[in-house]
Amino acid sequence: MLYFIIIISIIILDQWTKYLANIHLKPIDTYPLIKDIFHLTFRKNTGAAFSILRNKQGFLIIVTLLVVIFLIFYLAKILKNSNLLLLKLPLAFIIGGAIGNLIDRIRLSYVIDFFDFTLINFAVFNVADVFIVVGSILFAYAVIFKNVEI
Repeated sequence: MLYFIIIISIIILDQWTKYLANIHLKPIDTYPLIKDIFHLTFRKNTGAAFSILRNKQGFLIIVTLLVVIFLIFYLAKILKNSNLLLLKLPLAFIIGGAIGNLIDRIRLSYVIDFFDFTLINFAVFNVADVFIVVGSILFAYAVIFKNVEI
């Protein structure tokens, strides 16, 4: 149950920050928190990570739904297995982030991004993306370095 609360919390946090970005950043486009290093910049991303598969919303929605369904079933399956603690939190992070972006794709036909590291010209991203990446790194760490069997 705890992991589903984490998933819901991630979705709420993601959608709330995107709402704030839409209300406050969209009219001004960008707001420098640290000039030329880190800005809050409103962007509509019609693709996946780094805007790949741009304007393929139907495909991205279907793939994301299938991945989320699979990961939810897998998480539900391993919940009672105390040996797999290192997989549960990363899975919750990935699921919550994926659902957060999926909501945007279905509702808006694009994903709202707003974290902008202008210093290194990195892709603009959002809270959901952070949880997906952190969850993926933690998942890989558990499998590779802790020999957790999936």
